[in-house]
Amino acid sequence: MSRITNSFGPTTTALEVVQGVDLTGRRAVVTGAASGIGVETARALAHAGAQVTLAVRDTAAGDRVAADIASTSGCDDVAVAHLDLADLATVDAFTAAWQGPLHVLVGNAGVMDTPHGTTVQGFETQLGVNHLGHFALATGLHGALAAAGDARIVQVSSSGHAASPVVFDDLFFERREYSPGLAYGQSKTANVLFAVEATRRWAEDRVTANALMPGGIWTPLQRHWSPEQRAAAEQQAAHAEAAGVFRMKTTEQGAATSVFLAAHPQVAGIGGRYFEDCQEAEVVPQLRGLSGVLPHALDPVAARRLWDVSEELLVQARAAA
Repeated sequence: MSRITNSFGPTTTALEVVQGVDLTGRRAVVTGAASGIGVETARALAHAGAQVTLAVRDTAAGDRVAADIASTSGCDDVAVAHLDLADLATVDAFTAAWQGPLHVLVGNAGVMDTPHGTTVQGFETQLGVNHLGHFALATGLHGALAAAGDARIVQVSSSGHAASPVVFDDLFFERREYSPGLAYGQSKTANVLFAVEATRRWAEDRVTANALMPGGIWTPLQRHWSPEQRAAAEQQAAHAEAAGVFRMKTTEQGAATSVFLAAHPQVAGIGGRYFEDCQEAEVVPQLRGLSGVLPHALDPVAARRLWDVSEELLVQARAAA
């Protein structure tokens, strides 16, 4: 199984990825598309002709983004729907309302380094939003994805996956001290494991799933950092850029890998992998800066276990509602 490479790179933009790609007739959902790289992901898909639904918490913000995308892409087939991944009731309402096939599902929304908290159903916030909310969304839309005949799921993960595997005996930090970084890392590992198992489990439906690291981008994702954390991160990034080992991305560049996985013909039929800079990442024992993917994120045994555990958690949460 050869590693996927191409001429794209860290400075490639989302619109450059879809040059020459025709998505006419294909339907896409992008979560968290009211800000950050979600906006540029949705814009590029619409620019290529896809019918795009912005699945967002703030529908007023979504409406503004939809109008902007329509004016810049020439595609006015952009819908807005309410979705709060911290509340399964809204996820279930979204999936119940969906009609017809779905060709592309981009799990872009997420939270990072939040203070300790829980979702409406009582899940630790970061695992609940980043993984379980998206898991409920994807499984709820499975019929629509299968109906497409060649659907793609794209899950935005992070180099943060290196901070922690999925800790099955204490998923919600009930027996260990809560750490925002470890909770985030666990949730981002879960994103990759979901892609691994969804590709295996839904192979007969020709549904593939991949995960990705978008790169270093200043977006609202960092809103839970203290001013000191933000200043330290900016200084570290500046030093790395000056040394020529790293460069922060624009939102247009940060969306490129999501769009590559959602739309580019090179990854048709490919699933269960982790990408960065529009390339498949190398499996490494330790990250090189932000590059590479650790083996625990691609472990098929952990992926199957996480799927089963996630299904059971959703069953319990819905029964308690």
